Amino acid sequence: SPEPILTFDGKRYEIKNLSEDIKELIRGMQVADAQLRIHEDLLKVLSIGRHSITQKLKEKLENVKPL
Repeated sequence: SPEPILTFDGKRYEIKNLSEDIKELIRGMQVADAQLRIHEDLLKVLSIGRHSITQKLKEKLENVKPL
């Protein structure tokens, strides 16, 4: 199987040849990327839920006389 490659700033590096501190930074980036995806998905779900609540509020207020 091919060796893992890091592509960064338009350059490619063989990960096996990088120092441990660089590998640790790469792992940190991967964790951050995964967390960002999780939170982006959560924001989408919250946005959909808020839209649903807004629609229900709109329906309920149709029968209420405004000021």
